[in-house]
Amino acid sequence: MFRKLTDSIYASPQITLDDVKEATHLGITLIVNNRPEGESDDQVPGAEIEAAAQAAGIDYIAIPVTHSGFSEPQVVAMSKALDEAEGPVLAYCRSGTRSTLLWALSEASQGGDPDALTNMAAKAGYDVSPVRPLMDMLKARA
Repeated sequence: MFRKLTDSIYASPQITLDDVKEATHLGITLIVNNRPEGESDDQVPGAEIEAAAQAAGIDYIAIPVTHSGFSEPQVVAMSKALDEAEGPVLAYCRSGTRSTLLWALSEASQGGDPDALTNMAAKAGYDVSPVRPLMDMLKARA
């Protein structure tokens, strides 16, 4: 279920409370929730994931991304979260795609190579082409 983007970053579809326990086995130190609350009736509320994460000794942050797209504050927040994480990170949303796209934008904004990021995402089963022009722009600004 958890898809490895790098040695320290994983993306995932919606996680459950049991998945939080599984994350401890991978040494996850931070869970990033990229899913807005109430997006669907079957999602586990972020507060429940946060409580389970804290009980397991895992940090938690919510950086919700709606289907309307990405904003610079979201990219900055993701970069900050990844920079401050003290170990592996698990980011999740409905399918893992928004988490992967936000990760790619964050990495590009920090000078990451868009081609390499595109390849890493593809190996994990994600397509970053919807944000590739933005990745190139952020890389140029870095």
